[in-house]
Amino acid sequence: FRCTSAFIIRELKIWIQFSLVDRFIYYFIICLLKKNKGGYIYMSSQVVVGTQWGDEGKGKIVDVLAEKADLIVRFQGGDNAGHTVVVNGKKHVLHLLPSGVLHEDATCIIGPGVVCNPFVLLEEMDTLKKGGLSTDHILISDRAQMLMPYHKVQDALEESANGNKIGTTKRGIGPCYADKYARTGIRFHEFVNFETFKERLKECVTFKNKLFTAVYGAEPMDYDKMVADFAAIHDRIVPMIKETTHLVNDALDQDKRVLFEGAQAAMLDINYGTYPYVTSSSPTSAGVTVGAGVAPSRIKTVCGVVKAYSTRVGEGPFVTELLDEQGEWIRTHGGEYGATTGRPRRCGWLDLLVVKHANMMSGLTDIVITKIDVLTGLEKIKACVGYEIDGKVYDYIPSDQEDVARAKPVYKEFDGWTEDISQMSKYDQLPENAKAYLRFIEEFTGVRISMVSVGPDRVNNIYIHDID
Repeated sequence: FRCTSAFIIRELKIWIQFSLVDRFIYYFIICLLKKNKGGYIYMSSQVVVGTQWGDEGKGKIVDVLAEKADLIVRFQGGDNAGHTVVVNGKKHVLHLLPSGVLHEDATCIIGPGVVCNPFVLLEEMDTLKKGGLSTDHILISDRAQMLMPYHKVQDALEESANGNKIGTTKRGIGPCYADKYARTGIRFHEFVNFETFKERLKECVTFKNKLFTAVYGAEPMDYDKMVADFAAIHDRIVPMIKETTHLVNDALDQDKRVLFEGAQAAMLDINYGTYPYVTSSSPTSAGVTVGAGVAPSRIKTVCGVVKAYSTRVGEGPFVTELLDEQGEWIRTHGGEYGATTGRPRRCGWLDLLVVKHANMMSGLTDIVITKIDVLTGLEKIKACVGYEIDGKVYDYIPSDQEDVARAKPVYKEFDGWTEDISQMSKYDQLPENAKAYLRFIEEFTGVRISMVSVGPDRVNNIYIHDID
């Protein structure tokens, strides 16, 4: 039996009082009693989260870990998340589907916390099928919210009318979450009975058309066309709709390996990110509990993906942003353009206060460093270790974004390297300067680096520790 430290600590006082024989008997009895009850025994759950502003390369890491997974669960976000997976040189850009979908032996679930555009989902599935891949292992939680055509229209109208632009992808994510929490959204279980769905759709479209015409001066949407569009996909979507909460928890009870995949990242968290320049959900490990329907005690491993430098898209403060040739060099060499929108990403040095913040929010057990190969060729590399605001140095990120916008980065500088590391497969092969950079990240964050990605393909990795 593989037991967690919680088991050992909890039972230690009783354990040391027993004789050797009694200890073994007691040990096996407790493990058997606790087995499959979500208690102290080893649980094979893994969570992959972003630690910056997204675009860290989570898709590749999920794809790598998914090789051993039985279930892969996307627990929040919508189709604004473009995850790129490269297999044998072929690029797959995924938006709604879990990045582990390329592993056909694992069940892929779009969880209750996701806002899912069914039309985008089918387009993505059709693309995979054209590439010779199966989509028979995909399920949609009946509790997931349906992202509707009017959400996209509303997103664009609000972004255009808003004097303080957020920089959304205009795919309707925010308005869909807003309807969810206003309790006016449509869930997938309501789509099963199409007559019931039409009634709910009529209510929603009537209300949205009043909003669009009276407030924004826009044209009303065509209800009849919307009904026809949904009728055309009904028979394809309904077979995928399942009650997934019990499915996921039953898998954990049976000690199956469940991989939870987040979109976006910690600094876009609705509560703890750079508000209001954030997404509309919680992409931290805590989001798993509400977005997939599992208890916090069932989360074992939390893998934080850290890009070796920083990028973000959209508006909002970015303390380490490089608005010069250096930033353009990183953007060009790193291919920093949105997988979904094609927008050029803002680039800067690694902000370790951001990673430290992500660790505090998600309780990281492991870190994966991505795109360190992009930094090859730089004479000097910097990492931010503090914010100087009005003469005071902060070792944490303030909540007020006006304060953050005034912050000056406090940097630690490292010597760069020129060796091509993209084909390296062992940690000892890395240049000493690269290893020094990695060691400092570990020391500053207090989290071990278990894997280093040195290229876009799923095989371009250096494994340091097992991610259990």
